[in-house]
Amino acid sequence: MRVLICAPTSREYRAMRYALDRAQNLRNEYDLVEVGIGKALSAAGLSRALTLAEGRYDMLAVVGFAAAALGRQQGDIVMPSSAIHHDAIIPEGFCPEITDPRKLVGRDAETVFTGDSFVNADIVRDIKRRFGVECALFDMEIAAICQVAELYGNIPVLAVKYVSDVPEAGHSEHSYDEFADAHSDFTPLLKRIEDVEL
Repeated sequence: MRVLICAPTSREYRAMRYALDRAQNLRNEYDLVEVGIGKALSAAGLSRALTLAEGRYDMLAVVGFAAAALGRQQGDIVMPSSAIHHDAIIPEGFCPEITDPRKLVGRDAETVFTGDSFVNADIVRDIKRRFGVECALFDMEIAAICQVAELYGNIPVLAVKYVSDVPEAGHSEHSYDEFADAHSDFTPLLKRIEDVEL
């Protein structure tokens, strides 16, 4: 299987590059791209990578760090099964290409909620209330990456994320930074990608 690994930040890119460079006997063929942070930049970065690619990818894998709702702990590796924009405030049914959830390849029941901001405890509680969920991840790229994947022939998308912080437990951007600094080898995330069967 040919897989394009998408890393939003340079820190995530370096951690995955380190894992790929040390890996032996990989069953998939991998390319790695730093797509950028946030919905617009990650969509543009991925579009550029797919346009310039020679041939088609069988899967996109988005790796990195994400905040989580209560029920998850720092260090958990989560592979959510759906993604949705949490900051697209649009009347129901008016613009489904933006508001509808996207299916991910992941096996965990969580949805990852994508928005153009870091989340704090109040934002997490509001998202959980609006969408009627208890378990959730929060990032700034995956739902937008799914939309690009659809435009390029419905490429399946897998998200493999370390839980870096749990805002409802009192974590902040400092918690995120400390966790990310301590996890500079994404070998555990690469192993999860290797185990995926489409």
